[in-house]
Amino acid sequence: MAVVTVDFDGTLYQGNSFKAMFLVAKKEFTWKEWMVVSGGLIKAGVLGVFKGKQAFRQAFFKSFARSFKGKTEKELDAFFKTLVVEGYDEIHYDLVKKIRQHQSEGDEIIILSGALQPFLHAFIKELDLEVHVISTELEFDSEGQCTGETGPIVNGEEKVRRIVDWLGNNSLSSNNKKADTDDLWAYADSENDLPLLEFVNNPVVVNPDKSMKQIAEKKEWPVF
Repeated sequence: MAVVTVDFDGTLYQGNSFKAMFLVAKKEFTWKEWMVVSGGLIKAGVLGVFKGKQAFRQAFFKSFARSFKGKTEKELDAFFKTLVVEGYDEIHYDLVKKIRQHQSEGDEIIILSGALQPFLHAFIKELDLEVHVISTELEFDSEGQCTGETGPIVNGEEKVRRIVDWLGNNSLSSNNKKADTDDLWAYADSENDLPLLEFVNNPVVVNPDKSMKQIAEKKEWPVF
């Protein structure tokens, strides 16, 4: 039984979840929530100038999380369901078919992504996929309200750490077949995923840009 990880942004979801969140927020957020996001966007822009694109993305991401402060899981579920509907046309349906093919062969599937966990749960529910999810978690207080904070963003090397932890804690799959740690797959699209793609023994590059396509060709990785 192989273990197959699938990235979200740019891979299973061919759009950009940041852009989707921004568009939905413009329609649904109160002015106070929008002020939190706008302030975060300004801060992210400054960080981006000095520390690069990844710093910008992470700061913008955290500003969105802060805008969810005080919301319950039920309220967040409604927001992220709207987000799924907004981006439905961006689903990579050929990759969905590939996931189902892996499952028919008894493989274990993990959606491994930096995207917020409620978004991924809404997404896989819409597609009726029975998969594991490892992603960036929103934190909640004892009363079930979002604190506006997140756990570690699951990106880059963090993806490798998370899959190693998962393998250590899940020696048997849900169908009681032993996971083959020598048969690890990763479907991913960007250079941020290089640590994961280099860690597994079956890397597959999905929807690569020019730079990533050159890397895939150099390393002789298949392109989906």
